[in-house]
Amino acid sequence: MILPIVRRDVAGASLSEDLHPVIDRIYRGRNITHIDDLENGLKGLTHFNALKGMAEAARLLADTVEQNKRLIIVGDFDADGATSTSVCMLALKMMGHTNADFLVPNRFDFGYGLSVPIVDVAAEQGADIIVTVDNGISCIDGVKHAKQLGLQVLVTDHHLPGNELPPADAIVNPNQPGCTFISKNLAGVGVAFYIMLALKAELQQRGYFERTNIAPPNLASLLDIVAVGTVADVVVLDKNNRILVHQGLQRIRAGKCRPGIKALVEVANRECSHLTSTDLGFVVGPRLNAAGRLDDMSQGIACLLEDDTIQARMIAAELDALNKERREIETGMKAQAEQALEEMAINEGDIPAALVVYREDFHQGVIGIVAGRLKEQYLKPVIAFAHQDDEVIKGSARSIPGVHIRDVLDEVNTRYPGVIDKFGGHAMAAGLSLPVVKLKAFEHAFVAVAQEHVAKLDGNHALLSDGDLSASELSLPFAHLLRQAGPFGQGFESPLFDGEFELLDQRLVGQKHLKMVLRSQGLSEVDAIAFNIDIKAWPNAMVKRVHIAYRLDVNVFRGQETVQLIIEQIEACK
Repeated sequence: MILPIVRRDVAGASLSEDLHPVIDRIYRGRNITHIDDLENGLKGLTHFNALKGMAEAARLLADTVEQNKRLIIVGDFDADGATSTSVCMLALKMMGHTNADFLVPNRFDFGYGLSVPIVDVAAEQGADIIVTVDNGISCIDGVKHAKQLGLQVLVTDHHLPGNELPPADAIVNPNQPGCTFISKNLAGVGVAFYIMLALKAELQQRGYFERTNIAPPNLASLLDIVAVGTVADVVVLDKNNRILVHQGLQRIRAGKCRPGIKALVEVANRECSHLTSTDLGFVVGPRLNAAGRLDDMSQGIACLLEDDTIQARMIAAELDALNKERREIETGMKAQAEQALEEMAINEGDIPAALVVYREDFHQGVIGIVAGRLKEQYLKPVIAFAHQDDEVIKGSARSIPGVHIRDVLDEVNTRYPGVIDKFGGHAMAAGLSLPVVKLKAFEHAFVAVAQEHVAKLDGNHALLSDGDLSASELSLPFAHLLRQAGPFGQGFESPLFDGEFELLDQRLVGQKHLKMVLRSQGLSEVDAIAFNIDIKAWPNAMVKRVHIAYRLDVNVFRGQETVQLIIEQIEACK
């Protein structure tokens, strides 16, 4: 589907004479109104004390450390959960607490979050206190069960709460009622990092480090992990999150990252020194996620915790193999989903406001990715369902900007009670489960509610462009300058440019990618590539000029750097 290209409105005066005019234009197009909004030093972070429940959480954890209580971390089975768990495990170890372990529920056996069975496992392992990371705010039954067993519970999460909060000893979640923390977009790993900062401060105040002769740790050394989890969870990169990601990226680029992160970058044939925030989401994140999607996320956590370089490389290679398997499964499922939509006689003129797809043989671990791919293809909210057991199906939802998918599910649950068993999530992604016999009723309800939300949007989807680039700007120096202008990501999108080019050469590589050589007026030849192209339309020897929407990138091959355009959309000029 060819989308209209709309150039961003750029209002206001220049932010600074020191900024390159194009960089200045990019920032103002993302609603940056003051140069201070671009602060990326750690001093710009909002203080941890601004989080509701933090004082109680810090005291609870400090008592745990001082009394050497058995602490079990219960994480989620995605990259955010893996990084959150790793940050806590490493920070606790740095602070001298070695009586800690973690549990990550296997999605196929236990499902999501702090369930009653997982609480029992933690109790069997001798837990005195359970700390949830990246989950727990909706785990009412699990927390109640833990309290009945006499365990203490600290819930740390970032997902939106329901009408009832769990009866935990302490809750830290920027989105809980009454929390005035300015950044509501913290990922689970961001919340975990803040809690470890508060714990360190509490222990310092108690004189713990002097008493035990332990050096107070530099928790900033964990920001490489925080950056990975923040980008991989696709949370909005507001000022606070941009600082966390920037600082983590700086560590990775300088080679001061965890051996596991370095190994994951290298197994993908990338170099740490050239890594961008986008690479964290498309290179490191998927390889971590592959463990939780197809096997056991403990493998991903083990990679992040590993101190030995050789062992880290071995684990990274296993994760890379799982990621390749995940891609194969995803490709097959996407084809099945598209076929199912075709069988529903859906064409571009009849596409409903939202799409629901289900196949019994869909893989639970990959339905989120399939929903995301279909969302990108049809530009509609999508839920993909997989078989959980004979009676229940599990769904993963992905949405479009302007349609808060968790709110949609909440409305469905309110207006059509009894259709959904349980649900949770945030604006762009959510998960749910329901009886398979209720699927048709749910689909009807979901499409009806989604239609009301979609109707409030502007109407036409479009690609937002930051304008064109001159010949001097289509260069290595400017490409490097652009890399330093980030980090870019969700809500602070990577710069996208558009313009007309002469198409000098075109050929398929890797079966579905279009490699090109382009030239614009006053410019020498430049390489370009369009991934996952429609091979029915391209290559096309009849086309000599194209209008493209593209991102400016630096390609590194055998130590040599060249400019490369990553094409988001290509259209033949008339």
